[in-house]
Amino acid sequence: MSKVKLFTIAVADRPGTVASAIRSLAAAGVNVLSVLGWGPAGVVEIVTDNPVKAKKALDTVGVAHQQGSAEIVELPNKPGALLTFLDGLAKKNVNLRSLCATTSKGGRKAVLVWTVNPTAPTRQI
Repeated sequence: MSKVKLFTIAVADRPGTVASAIRSLAAAGVNVLSVLGWGPAGVVEIVTDNPVKAKKALDTVGVAHQQGSAEIVELPNKPGALLTFLDGLAKKNVNLRSLCATTSKGGRKAVLVWTVNPTAPTRQI
């Protein structure tokens, strides 16, 4: 489990706006590790492999963003692994703000990215 930088971007509710935000990252050679988007307000959370280059790329093209932190962890890709981990966070009184998890078909590991309320302390398991 490790802390990572997170970029939160507001995007308009129309086709292509998420691609526009990501385009500057691709052009700068920044790899997107995780992306989560939701809601009619158009919020996208992005974790990259190089937050310094990502910030510069977003700033250069004028994509407004906020920076924050997230946690990332690899879990076994098996039934109950996510539940066990989430139960552990709950026992530590961690209140999740956002959560994103994925794995590839046949993959042995799942990747989980989460954020907590910025005013709440982050506790590690």
